[in-house]
Amino acid sequence: MAKKKETNLRCDFCGRGNDEVRLLLPGLNGCICDECAERANEIAKEYLQKLQHADSEEIDMDSLPKPSEIHAFLDQYVIGQEKAKKYLSVAVYNHYKRLAQKRDDDGIDIEKSNIIIVGPTGTGKTLLAKTIAKMLKVPFAIVDATVLTEAGYVGEDIESLLTRLLAACDYNVEEAQRGIVFIDEIDKIARKGDNPSITRDVSGEGVQQGLLKLLEGSVVNVPPQGGRKHPEQRMIAIDTKNILFICGGAFEGIERKIAQRLNTHVVGYGAGNRVSKLDREKLLHFVAPQDLRSYGLIPEIIGRLPILTNLEPLDRDALRRILTEPKNSIVKQYHKLLEMDGVALTIDDEVLDFVVDKAIEFKLGARGLRSIFETIMIDVMYQVPASGETTYRLTRDYAAQQLEKSDFELLSQMQ
Repeated sequence: MAKKKETNLRCDFCGRGNDEVRLLLPGLNGCICDECAERANEIAKEYLQKLQHADSEEIDMDSLPKPSEIHAFLDQYVIGQEKAKKYLSVAVYNHYKRLAQKRDDDGIDIEKSNIIIVGPTGTGKTLLAKTIAKMLKVPFAIVDATVLTEAGYVGEDIESLLTRLLAACDYNVEEAQRGIVFIDEIDKIARKGDNPSITRDVSGEGVQQGLLKLLEGSVVNVPPQGGRKHPEQRMIAIDTKNILFICGGAFEGIERKIAQRLNTHVVGYGAGNRVSKLDREKLLHFVAPQDLRSYGLIPEIIGRLPILTNLEPLDRDALRRILTEPKNSIVKQYHKLLEMDGVALTIDDEVLDFVVDKAIEFKLGARGLRSIFETIMIDVMYQVPASGETTYRLTRDYAAQQLEKSDFELLSQMQ
């Protein structure tokens, strides 16, 4: 009798019997099949996501991090570069306020101010972007401009850089339209020559022309999985008018453009000597939009990047502080790595000075500190974990010996 009753069970949602479904879940007053349960779960997730987005759409001004608080957070990870930190802190805070502004009848619409950062390699452009992304309440994506080309050529379409922003917010279009995009290596799409009629500049000026509509603000069709667009692919429409763009680039050799511009404005006896005494390392402090144009950026894209700031070259003191002071400094990371193996690491101060001297000698910037330290520590990290030792002391002699037998020594001989 019980078996007969069991065969008559049906799903109260779709009406199918237990012999027509894989699984039938009985309840107090009814049953549900596995397929209806899965569909109900999907509907519940979509509804909860909409509720969550509705709650996050209104930005609470009282809870927003102030520019000084954003600056203090950057100080924990980035040494120096006070000017760039201030510009970024204000830009991000104003972006929040722009999203929080209420559409009233006063006719005032706060426009976004995209940023371009100029600085030598290894001074912290990408680090600033990654660090500021840790505390943001809006989606953040870092993309590389070197892979971009005009549509129809080998490479990626300009629109594909928004795919990472979509991925950062689980393809929530409304959230992506309030995000921030950091475009790295913007100098690599500079115009290759003054006469564009000779050859088609598909990875230089062509990419800049394509970026105009994104920076200015327009509805762009984005391939959801990146890559090339094709007629059969489903597209996602994104409005970029509320997306803040931050661009960064090394602009190698732009100091010559700056020096030439400064010299052209010199009038009078002895003025040339005054300009020649300017520290060549500090020329980036005088960078101006016309220098970017001389370098190869088109005037239209410069006009859509109204805020221009620079990163100062790192001196010896800054490089020394980078090794130990940041929250995730190289030295602290190696202390943590060996601590996980039960080994207490001690590093002599002479070793840190030696690493800094080599980074300056090879002109590698802060990024070179890690390369040099990795070269010095590779044998230690290979041998010590299995040696049974509980302490290890790193000396300058050992560091010098490790570099002598590495490629860094060959690099030193080639200079």
